[in-house]
Amino acid sequence: MLSHPQNKYRPFEFLDFSERTWPSQKITTAPVWCSTDLRDGNQALANPMDHHRKLKFFQLLVECGLKQIEVAFPAASETDFNFVRYLIENNQIPNDVCIQVMTQARSDLIERTFESLTGVKQAIVHVYNATAEVFRRIVFQKTKQEVIELALASTKQVKSLCEQYPETKWTYEYSPETFCFTEIEFALEICEAVAQVWDPSPENPMIINLPTTVEVSTPNIFADQIEYFCKHFSRRNQVCISVHPHNDRGTGVATAELALLAGADRVEGCLFGNGERTGNVDLVNIALNMYTQGVSPELDFSDIKKVAEIVKECNELPIHPRHPYVGELVFTAFSGSHQDAIKKGFQARSTQYHSFWEVPYLPIDPVDLGCSYEAVIRVNSQSGKSGAAWILQQNHGIDLPPNLQKDFSQIVQKLTDNNQKELSHAEIWTVFREEYGISVEGCDFKLVNYQSSKKDDIYEVKISIELKDEIINLVGCGNGLLSASVNALNMKWPCKITIAEYSEHTLGKQSSSRSISYIRCIDSRGHAYWGIAIDTDIATASIQALLNAFSKSYKFNYLESLQLT
Repeated sequence: MLSHPQNKYRPFEFLDFSERTWPSQKITTAPVWCSTDLRDGNQALANPMDHHRKLKFFQLLVECGLKQIEVAFPAASETDFNFVRYLIENNQIPNDVCIQVMTQARSDLIERTFESLTGVKQAIVHVYNATAEVFRRIVFQKTKQEVIELALASTKQVKSLCEQYPETKWTYEYSPETFCFTEIEFALEICEAVAQVWDPSPENPMIINLPTTVEVSTPNIFADQIEYFCKHFSRRNQVCISVHPHNDRGTGVATAELALLAGADRVEGCLFGNGERTGNVDLVNIALNMYTQGVSPELDFSDIKKVAEIVKECNELPIHPRHPYVGELVFTAFSGSHQDAIKKGFQARSTQYHSFWEVPYLPIDPVDLGCSYEAVIRVNSQSGKSGAAWILQQNHGIDLPPNLQKDFSQIVQKLTDNNQKELSHAEIWTVFREEYGISVEGCDFKLVNYQSSKKDDIYEVKISIELKDEIINLVGCGNGLLSASVNALNMKWPCKITIAEYSEHTLGKQSSSRSISYIRCIDSRGHAYWGIAIDTDIATASIQALLNAFSKSYKFNYLESLQLT
């Protein structure tokens, strides 16, 4: 890269427009949406869509609620021409959907375009020609007046052809291509001249499309250009101002949103941003940005995974895993602090006094897009104590006590550090069950049965335990069922444990639901051991949880002392 890029690149000229009002505006309604996936998006593909892929994509766009769809550049290829004819001749266009076709400002291409539209109920004819100074000078060697004359001649031809087919409802769209770096006064001049020829009305407006054909400035400058154009165009109430942002600077979405603040009525773009170079503006991104602000985009992305799969299939392009709203990882937190905040956000929803979505790090509820909470938190070596706890709570209804969350997270983190990979939900569940004695493999002391009685506030418990295929019968007394069980164990084995923490809860809302018990025991050396058990009887679960905790002390104390002896 150059040490002095200013010697090669010039900054974009700032528009002196102190009357701007867009910074204080808000987006409160959805714009008119127009998908250009089948034309602009298609022409950017290494393998342009065949008829089958195009039709599948068109049907998806209709299903998502798009009412204006640019379906082809029919004069550019037989595939495009035939696709338009297929849609018309096979009644594939719903009555509330208007197809759009594009053509350069060339007489022969305009004629061919109208041939493709014979018999259509309604259509938008989109004509463009380059207006920017660099294109006039370098590409076409034309003066401003010659560029205007080309636009006017094409507009007159389109108008004449439309009049020959009065049974069709026609809308005319004109694009001063490369508007974003066309001199603003010249852009106004050529669009005024085109509108004068077309003669739109409030009842039958024309579309003036102001494309960011190549992003050359920050979005605020484009917003100034749009507001300036809207304020100085003499027929503003007779035209629909449309924008067509590309993403060369990575700010296509911001450009479109600021343009809407500045007075634009319509946005052209593609689902997930496909298009030449860095792509067209992403319609899904803008629409769901609006949705998160409480504004209905009037588009349906309630099954966003299905939409993504069809788009990937038709475009033969992947979608980045971090792509807003749709990427595989956009609703996923690996970081411990993020996981903790998300977990607490979901817990708070059960007691909040309002209906608004307030979950940290999740600007939208994944359920609204047809996604589950399963992927919200995933566990790897970066995860904290909340990650594994969330997965157990969401998948199994297990609400770990805070100290147990910490204990289990250390076990999980050690595993992920050693294995250098993420743990799946199934793997976390297996580790949890084996570590705390819930599974058969993790349970050494198995409760066979117990009997308890109470006399003068003293409990007596008789416990039968299976240990290595041997049945051991124990008796103990205490001021409660668990304390009596602890005394019974301590009399048999010199582990000398005490219960430091106990909690329990049900795993469902039915009377027949199982219960889970958590017990933390401490031995004479100050070591802590957790045990957990699940059973339909809470007392059985409590004693088995105690046995599961005791078995760890037994292994590390009693068996160790025997080996030393």
